[in-house]
Amino acid sequence: MSTVPLDATEREQLCDLFLELGPEAPTLCEGWAALDLAAHLVIRERDPRGGLVILGGARFSGLEDKLMGRAKDRGLDALVATLRKGPPPVPWRLPGLRPLLNLNEWFVHHEDVRRANGQPPRTDVAGLEEALWGTLGGGAGRLMVRSLGDVGLTIAAPDRGEKVLRKGTPTATLTGAPQELALYLNGRRTHAEVTLTGDPTATQSLTTTNLGV
Repeated sequence: MSTVPLDATEREQLCDLFLELGPEAPTLCEGWAALDLAAHLVIRERDPRGGLVILGGARFSGLEDKLMGRAKDRGLDALVATLRKGPPPVPWRLPGLRPLLNLNEWFVHHEDVRRANGQPPRTDVAGLEEALWGTLGGGAGRLMVRSLGDVGLTIAAPDRGEKVLRKGTPTATLTGAPQELALYLNGRRTHAEVTLTGDPTATQSLTTTNLGV
């Protein structure tokens, strides 16, 4: 059994795919090709200003353009080489922080490239599915649906049961394999193979509210 962390595996596979498809390959991130996504990942991980860019919204659009431009000027090969080095060391560790922050990020962006280039949902990934199910059912999943207001949401996966992500009224249930649920809850609705049921007001809210970390 492999002891390599799942997020590290997702990282390596995405790096391989970047190089296989090239800098102009499409992604599910609107307006971004593979080069843009690789630049984003390097900034997120290596530049202390990345948090401002990612979470700060329009106020930091100028900074984002500046950082993205500099990163893209390095070229895809150099960006991928940086990503392959893994995350920079930090002086502290919190239990469970790695899967919360990294597995979701690397899985979703791996799928952003896979599915935008015609690749189907993966099979024979029981370990990945189990890890995603655990992540979605915890703090990460609740964070993704924080904008639902009063709407309640339960997620359900075949052979795995159900988890309440948000209590509220009216309620909806989102059903699918964990990898599909992860895509939907990260805003990739049209590319996620899920079923949404429940009160019409609640289901409408799920289809229109901004979701994701």
